[in-house]
Amino acid sequence: METKVLDVLKDIFELDIVDESCSRANCAAWDSMGQLNLVAELEEIFDVSLEPEEIGSMKSYDDIVRILKSKGVK
Repeated sequence: METKVLDVLKDIFELDIVDESCSRANCAAWDSMGQLNLVAELEEIFDVSLEPEEIGSMKSYDDIVRILKSKGVK
């Protein structure tokens, strides 16, 4: 799952290189529109439905992994 999350981040934000340190703080493309695209892609790929409060707290790779794990994604 972690590798898929990195692939999604790379694709959505059109990054050449991405690692576990990726976050809103260090990725210029991770703006409000990027967040919407990211959420849509994560929901589709992992077949989950994210709640508004989960989406709001999703600010880094670690946050994404934690939220997906809480939804039973492995």
